[in-house]
Amino acid sequence: MEIVLGQVEQLPALLAVSRSALVRDWDSLTLDRALEWARYFQHLCDRFRVRPQLREALGRRLRRAQPYPLLGFPSLGRCPQLLGLALLENRALPPAACRRLLRSLLQPPGAGTGPEPSGLALLARRKAAACLLALPRRPPRRPPGPEQQLQAEAQLLLSRLREEGQEVGEAAGQLRWLCGVLEQLPQARAFEVVAAALALLKQESGAEQAGDRDRDGSSLNGYQASAAEDGCAAGLLLSWLLGNQERFSAFCLCLPCSLLAFLAGHYSQLSVSYLDLLTGWGSHLLYDPLQGRWVKSCLDKAELSWEELRERFSCLCQGSTLLKEQTQAALKLLKTQDGDFKVCGLSVWTDLLMEV
Repeated sequence: MEIVLGQVEQLPALLAVSRSALVRDWDSLTLDRALEWARYFQHLCDRFRVRPQLREALGRRLRRAQPYPLLGFPSLGRCPQLLGLALLENRALPPAACRRLLRSLLQPPGAGTGPEPSGLALLARRKAAACLLALPRRPPRRPPGPEQQLQAEAQLLLSRLREEGQEVGEAAGQLRWLCGVLEQLPQARAFEVVAAALALLKQESGAEQAGDRDRDGSSLNGYQASAAEDGCAAGLLLSWLLGNQERFSAFCLCLPCSLLAFLAGHYSQLSVSYLDLLTGWGSHLLYDPLQGRWVKSCLDKAELSWEELRERFSCLCQGSTLLKEQTQAALKLLKTQDGDFKVCGLSVWTDLLMEV
């Protein structure tokens, strides 16, 4: 087993070389050996998928190898695709080796000798290769808008998170993978993708529920399984988001208050943390009698102004009935704890209640 672990530890190096200028010295024989190693790693994934201890050992060995912190046990199953994509994107690959690579993608070993699914897989590979080769001859398409790109990234993140759940199984391993992926993005972009993914989960859940109302029991069982899977994905996203107070604070400062109110209306765990955060920000406001308004106690801190705080509480009160009642109840409790004043300028919570 130690020999296998040592071989698996070489996967990051193989992928690193496939993206480097070293491939300019590769001939067809070298390329074939690299592809054989990729298929061998894929075989290991299929062999040890149902053996949790060995699977975890292989995953640990991969994570220990740098500079690819995102690689884990599921990466072994995708090794031929990872290697093929890296080589296709590498302009240093010699023409002979590139032609050999394309032929291997179009007609991989064993294709066409098995049952029908192999033929379907071959057709899919040929169609993908044809689209790839035809791209330079097509007029450039209009690039997708920012909103479309964000939705696509969020959908891709959810798809990969579900795959990790099916292959890894344990929530801790999925969370490690999620943290590694999101850390590769700029913080603001990571926040936008996570928010879009959480919103998509609720939109998809509502659409599936509406479509399954008049269906039979098997459809209902399918919906329940899908709902459980979506609940697991949402839990992982919320764990990443709420597990660090500074991160959650930056998340709330980065996103529009209307989007935060939408998420708070669908995720109770997030709404509680959001209200606690707004409470902390509001407690640092001081009333300036000369200006006749609430001002920040420390201008150098990333806190909300009175106007921003009022807007955020107003958005929460315009959400669902449950969220509105929860927000108003929190404000009333804060007002009572602050002395239950009914005069403006004495308690920020009294003034907020009057405003919203």
